[in-house]
This record gives sequence, C-alpha cells and structure tokens, in this order.
Amino acid sequence: MRHLFNIVILTTVSTFLPTCTLAEIGQNCLYVSPAGSDSWSGRFPVATFLRDDGPFKSLEKVRDTIRLLKQDGGLPDGGVTVYLRGGMYPLTKTLELTAEDSGVEGSPIVYQAYETETVRIIGGKEVAGFVPIDDGTVVSRIDPAHRDKIVRADLKSQGITDFGELKPRGFGRPVHPAGLELFFQDRPMQLARWPNTGWVKIAATPGGKDAGKFQYEGDRPKRWVGAEEIWLHGYWTYDWADTYEKVKSIDTQAREITTCKPHGAYGYTTGKRYYALNILAELEAPGEWWLDRDSGMLYFWPPAPINEGRAFVSVLEQPMISMLDVSHIKLQGLTLECTRGTAVKIIGGGGNVVSKCTFRNIGNVAVNISGGTDNGICGCEIHETGDGGVILSGGDRKTLVAAGNYACNNHIHHYSRWARSYRPAIRISGVGNRIAHNLIHDGPHTAVLFCGNDHMLEFNEVHNVCYETGDVGAFYTGRDWTTRGTVIRHNYFHDISGPYTHGAMAVYLDDAASGTTIFGNVFYKASRAAFIGGGRDNVVENNIFVQCHPAVHIDARGLGWAKKYIARGGGWHMYEKLNAMSCSEPPYSARYPKLATILQDDPAVPKGNVVRRNVCSGGRWLDLQGVDRNIVTIEDNLLADDPGFVDYANADLRLRSDSAAYRIGFKQIPMERIGLTRGRQN
Repeated sequence: MRHLFNIVILTTVSTFLPTCTLAEIGQNCLYVSPAGSDSWSGRFPVATFLRDDGPFKSLEKVRDTIRLLKQDGGLPDGGVTVYLRGGMYPLTKTLELTAEDSGVEGSPIVYQAYETETVRIIGGKEVAGFVPIDDGTVVSRIDPAHRDKIVRADLKSQGITDFGELKPRGFGRPVHPAGLELFFQDRPMQLARWPNTGWVKIAATPGGKDAGKFQYEGDRPKRWVGAEEIWLHGYWTYDWADTYEKVKSIDTQAREITTCKPHGAYGYTTGKRYYALNILAELEAPGEWWLDRDSGMLYFWPPAPINEGRAFVSVLEQPMISMLDVSHIKLQGLTLECTRGTAVKIIGGGGNVVSKCTFRNIGNVAVNISGGTDNGICGCEIHETGDGGVILSGGDRKTLVAAGNYACNNHIHHYSRWARSYRPAIRISGVGNRIAHNLIHDGPHTAVLFCGNDHMLEFNEVHNVCYETGDVGAFYTGRDWTTRGTVIRHNYFHDISGPYTHGAMAVYLDDAASGTTIFGNVFYKASRAAFIGGGRDNVVENNIFVQCHPAVHIDARGLGWAKKYIARGGGWHMYEKLNAMSCSEPPYSARYPKLATILQDDPAVPKGNVVRRNVCSGGRWLDLQGVDRNIVTIEDNLLADDPGFVDYANADLRLRSDSAAYRIGFKQIPMERIGLTRGRQN
C-alpha cells in the first residue's frame, strides 16, 4: 500500500513537470515558489500531497543548495535550472552570487520563470490601508478643490521606515539611488510638482550666474511657505545639462530662490527652464503624491480608484541581484521592478546572460555589466528607469584586448525618468563590445553614449529620442583622439529632433572625435544626421539620407572656438588622453597608424575624413564649416529627389535594383535585419 501511495504522489507531481522528467528530479532541476518553504527540498514544483516537501520559498535558499550540491558531488552534466513559480518575490537585501555560484561552459546555472508564469522580483513593498485625508493641518495646505480626491496611507505602521534621500543628481553629479518612489498600476507616479507639465523660466540672475540664486516670475512660491525640502529640476544654463537642486530659502518679497550647494550645473542663466517638486501644496493632479517624512504618511491622488490597482513603494537601494566574478549564469524570463537602485549588476566573470526579462520602475539602471568577457543582455524590455537603461563596459584599453560583452535585441524606451541628460539607453565603453538589434525610443537625450575602441553598433532602430534637449546626439561620443575603431553600421535612425539650442544629431562625433566608421545606415528625418565636429579619420560611406538637414556636417572647430580646449593643457585633456594610451607604440601604433603620428600632423586640423558613395534625397546634403576641401575626401555621392526607393510614400527606403546608386558602387543595405528580431537573441 505504501508503494502504491508513493506512486500516486509522484504521478500527481509529474503532471506539473513538462520540462524536467521524474528521473531528473533531484539532479538538474530545483524550484522556488512564494508558496514554498525553505525547509523543503526544492525538488518539486508544488507541495506534495502530505505537504512535507515541495519548492523552496527564497532565492537565497536555492542558491545555497546549489553551492552544497557542487561541494558534495560537483555540478551535474547540463548544469542546474532553477524554476521560479509565478508570483512576487520581495527582496529586502541583494541576492549575491559569487564565483562559487558559477556554472561551467555547457552546464550553466539558470534562474528562469516556470513555463509562462509571471515572476516579479520586487525591491519594494506593497502599500495598503489608503483612507481619505482628515488631518486638519495637512488638509489646509491642499487646494480645497482637490481634497476629496486625495487619500493617505501610514507607511510606518506597515513597517516602512526607510524613506531614502533626495540628493543632488544629474549632469556631472554622482549617481545616487532614488529616494522612495510610489508606483501604482505598475507605473511610476509623479512626486508633487509645479507646473504639472512643462517648465517655468528663470526671470533674472541679479547676483550673477554663479551666485547660487535667481529670481522667478509671479507669486506661486508664496503657496510653498512652510514647506520643507523643496527641490528644483532644471536645465540651468545648457540644454544638455540638467540637475536637481535643493532650495535653501525663498524670499517672496524679492521673488528670489536661493539653493543649497553645489547649485545648478554651470550656474543659473536668465531664461533657462526648471520646475519645482516635492511640495504638498502642489499635490493637485491625478498621479501625484507626497510623503511626510516625519510622520511617514503618504498622500496620493490616484489616477484611478485606489481599489483598481496595487500600490508599491521602492525600498532596496543596493542592486537587486549582484554577480561578482561569476561565470555561466543565466537569468531568464523574470520581471525585476520597484527598486531604488540598479536591478542587476555583473562585475567580471564570463558567459553570463540576462535574457527575456522585463525591467521597469527602476531607480537607476536596469543592468550594469562591468568587465569580464562574453557577458550580455538580450531579448529584454526596459522602461521607466531613473538613470538610463544599460551600462556595458569591458576590455583593456591599454592592450586593446576585447571583452565581447553585448546588448542585443532589447526594447528600451521611456528611460531616464530622473536624470535626463547623459543617461542613455545604453552606455558602452572599453574595447570590443557590441550593441545590436535593439529598438530604442522615447528618451529625452542620448540613445547610445559610446567611448573606447573597436565597438560594433549595428542593426539598431532608433527614433523619437533627444526630444527634451539640445546640442545632442542619438549616438554620441567626443573629446578623445584615441577612442577609435568603432563601426556604426546598418542602423535605422528616424524621426529624431532636438527642440532646443543647436538641435539634434543622429550620429554625433563631437569635439574632435576621430576614427569612427559610419557605414550602411539609413537616416530618415533625422535632423543633422552624420556630424563630424572637428575630428579626424572618420568615414561616412554607403548611407542613405532622406530629409536630413544636413545629411553630413564637418567643421574645423579645433582651429576656431575650440582651439584652447584642444591645445596642450586645455580643458578637454586631449594630449593627456593621448599619452595615457602610449599611442606611438604597439598595439596602438599597429592598430591605428594614423594616430601614431598625429602630433606631427597638425592634430587640431580635421584631416582624413571621407564621405563616399552615399545617397541623399531631399533636405540638405553637406555643410563644411571652415574645412579646406583638399584635406577631406568627398566622392561618388548620389544626390537625387528619387534615387529609386521601393515605396517612399510608406517609408520603404530600400533601393530598387535599377537605382543609379548601384552604378557608383553603393552596396545594398540589409534593412530587413534592422531592429528587433524574433527567434534569436543576438
């Protein structure tokens, strides 16, 4: 009878095991579930009939079990797959994976969602107990027209006592974890601000740009009297540099705001834009919230009835998952969300991959890959992040040894909620890394910020970025003669514009950037498309430009306004960067022979740039500013209103086989391969 009973149990369990057979239970598969127990074995996806065994409850327990498994008998052939059952996994501390948690090539450790179940790893806590506001002091500070729309919840009574800090952040500032944030219906809510949308402008700076104060128009700040910890967010002088500043005092008679140090990026300039936030009196629109940090009371105007959604606040400041010197770990099919810091941080190691995951409502970035080899993120969706999407670095710049790290086939959109400038969808540095097949859109500033050597940026689609800034590039680099060898090829840039000073560029080789190849891309309504700002030895070849203004720009800024910055001892430190790489010696002298002799060849002169075999339709073709035509190569380009598009009316910009472009040597661009791909990861 006992034997029959065991058969019944195993038969019942087997119905939940389409991936692992019963023979594999206890060897290659482990399970975790919010309904599990860390006192169980983790060998079953559901509790047994007697509820004396089943899945683990915590990720730490399954990690530690794999460590013991490896110590006792070694990693089984094929590695170990950890299946996470659907549900929420709140983290109160970082899940730390170290070298002892590694798999090996061909036998990885995989943490993945079970079948099609939704697994939510959360760096915060759910908030309940919302009630109408009734505190007389608080109510008096809220516009009477809005009081019945606002609810409150006591965070301290729910065990939430760490509210984090609002800190000066943005351009040129350290990256800090976000303070506590509120999310409702899986979307970030707005810390109470004024104006609710758009900006107001600095009226005057009577004390000068660097006095740490400025004057405002109107009398709105009179409503803020008595408010604590008012913050301002602005583009204070340049339209590519935003920061958050804490208010020190407000003189409502003089209409003057004084800020705490370090004050706005590049000081305060009359006419520049900002808004105020973290003000209870400005809680006057659906989706806005404010926290009384003394009492722990959260005030919220929900954009839908409060019972029609779930509210969470972010708590965790450290990375949700940390992988230090780990190899052959795979995270797959997970949702990571609602955290103040970074979701996944990978340092060193090799062969690690984050695949088919969703990252949303993150305080800093989704994934930070630093060093190691063949580490990557692919097939993921990333949105509503505070400080950009992905940081990708690795490789040795002194030896030019490549890392082979990658970000491929990801959908990154609506990023950089907090710091708006120079927090790109993907930041890439080091040597020999790859960005491919990504779809990037709806970002306020840069899509890809690159530096270093020999990267491959290919088959990406980029649109509707740079929309809040000026003097900005969708792909951007600058101020270093040594960061050469990067190839930007077979990308599709479209519908890109910067509404502020100097507008937007699709590929922006700024401030003497050199040695980059722009090959086989399509630029459609992409503002100033290929922009060479005083650099050398750049190649613009075999591209299609449609309705760009201009298609190609080359200037000689190193001989004009930028001369003092490029010179020895100048602010761009060009010579120091050159010396740091020992560019007259191998491997640089062999890999980049033109760089080896740059100091004997008028380094500030934009020599060696090539514009060849491009197609330009509509818009404007070429701007040369202060550039001698004899030092650049411009040849075999086709300028035609209709060079033979397949279907221009529907933005099908492939060229027909009878296009005149092929007679000048133009190579067909594989447009069908650009952007996200199905059925493959990279």
